[in-house]
Amino acid sequence: MLTRLSGRLLLRPEDVPPSRDDFEVVGAFNPGAVAVGREVVLLVRVAERPRERRPGFTALPRWVAGRGPTVEFLPDDELEPLDPRVVRRRADGLVRLAFLSHLRVVRCGGPSVESVTTECFTPHSEWEEFGVEDARITPLDGRFWFTYVAVSRHGAATALASTSDFRTFDRHGIILCPENKDVVLFPQRVGSAYAALHRPNGATPFTRPEMWLARSPDLTHWGRNEPLYGGSGAWETGRIGAGPPPIRTADGWLALYHGNRHPSRPGEVGAYAAGALLLDPEDPARVLRRTAEPIMEPTADFERRGFVPDVVFPTGLVETGETLLVYYGAADACTAVVEFSRGELLAALR
Repeated sequence: MLTRLSGRLLLRPEDVPPSRDDFEVVGAFNPGAVAVGREVVLLVRVAERPRERRPGFTALPRWVAGRGPTVEFLPDDELEPLDPRVVRRRADGLVRLAFLSHLRVVRCGGPSVESVTTECFTPHSEWEEFGVEDARITPLDGRFWFTYVAVSRHGAATALASTSDFRTFDRHGIILCPENKDVVLFPQRVGSAYAALHRPNGATPFTRPEMWLARSPDLTHWGRNEPLYGGSGAWETGRIGAGPPPIRTADGWLALYHGNRHPSRPGEVGAYAAGALLLDPEDPARVLRRTAEPIMEPTADFERRGFVPDVVFPTGLVETGETLLVYYGAADACTAVVEFSRGELLAALR
């Protein structure tokens, strides 16, 4: 693992006010991050659930057009809990989330929070019925573009939005259909096309988890898909996907990613750690070097214990000269930041 030069827990669930009085915040995590002038702006995923409890029933929130959040109470004997986040309906095998997520704007002075604002990016359409999650922010062509996961009865799709001020937002619709997550945009064109990393999540396990590369002429129409990296260590056998948007270095594109250890028992999610890849500057589908071992694993108490234990999930990266600030979700509950040496990280690539 890399040496943590510094680290700070930025947000716990209790630090973020709920969107309504009858909801409680269970997670404030997986922040998109970008430097804007002297501050760092985060888009933090805020997961909420109803406060009301009914014996023998499970509360399942969802967003309804024209009404906003609503709650359904389903009998426990009709549901099968899969893990702390998900239940499955016994009648048809379909799953539901036990919470509803939106994105909250948080403003930081580098490694410390200055304000948790009231500015939110909330569900809006049918394909966001079960929430909007896990923003990744890229400054591009004079605006801040961010991908996010739109979750609904149609599956988990990736959508695109943009903003100039993090107060008003423009939606650009679904760009990669279900099931696809962890989509990050490169901060400039590669050749004549925009480029993105993404994680297809097929239901049929022909292969181990993989990251793919896609290209686009206009940020909304994506194609030229090809596999990029499928992992090789035991710590990345369950899931693998992009972390923050890649950054350009002298030797190529530096891309942090997350790996998940395949769970060994029912109901477990499996530990999440972080690694790094160096991609060819002209053809980012070519992996030049990688870190054989994780650069970051759950070690702090707030990373080991939470809504989902043993999770570090990098989603934001801010360059600060010779060091890098990595913003991440911890245990699907908290937001934190860690500082790494740029030189040590690049030297760990083999």
